[in-house]
Amino acid sequence: MRFVIIGGGRVGLRTARVLREEGHEVTLVERDDRKASRAREQGFTVVEGDGSREDVLEEAGVVDADAVGALTGDLNVNFAACMIGKHHGARTIMRIDEDYRENIYRKYAKDVDEIVYPERLGAIGAKNALLGGDIRAIADIAQNLQIVELSITTESPVKGYTISELQLPADATVLAFGKEGSPVTIPDPDESLELGDRLVVLADFDVLGDVRQIVVGDAGGRAKTAPGGV
Repeated sequence: MRFVIIGGGRVGLRTARVLREEGHEVTLVERDDRKASRAREQGFTVVEGDGSREDVLEEAGVVDADAVGALTGDLNVNFAACMIGKHHGARTIMRIDEDYRENIYRKYAKDVDEIVYPERLGAIGAKNALLGGDIRAIADIAQNLQIVELSITTESPVKGYTISELQLPADATVLAFGKEGSPVTIPDPDESLELGDRLVVLADFDVLGDVRQIVVGDAGGRAKTAPGGV
């Protein structure tokens, strides 16, 4: 696939590297000489110029692009680039700079296919490090909802239970399940929960603590026994 990435900064360049590693063709648009030179040194095709200008994006190949990623720190540039990309039939991804603007742009920028907020992803990474290895935040769905992956530990009150026997709070739902060393898939109600298995759960922030105690347990000895347990 062919991608045009506007912005050769930290977010844009990292995204371009991932796409290239997966075998895709990537062209970067960057107006800062230093950033453009750095991207070229890493082997990227770079068009120097303002990513909000149609002639610059046409030079970068927007006409034939499968998708346009507007990933600069300038919201106006990103919005204009997405409108141009959509005009040429490309999928459009727009970076926003402040979380509170997300709902506004989702409402009014209907021609933008996807809105990303890298700072939120960074916060999830930090949260994963703080939570430790037995629970991993995957995505914030809304202000009060999060998808997390939890691992069955030796202290887990539900170790040996089947998924059908697992009783989580009303504001939590099992989305997927994976045996240790295997990919996660649609959960089988009769599957047994054993050490190292993983559950992917959608949960309200208010019940995340309860979900962790039920699935993971408490190394300090204060594990909450799951409903129906001993």
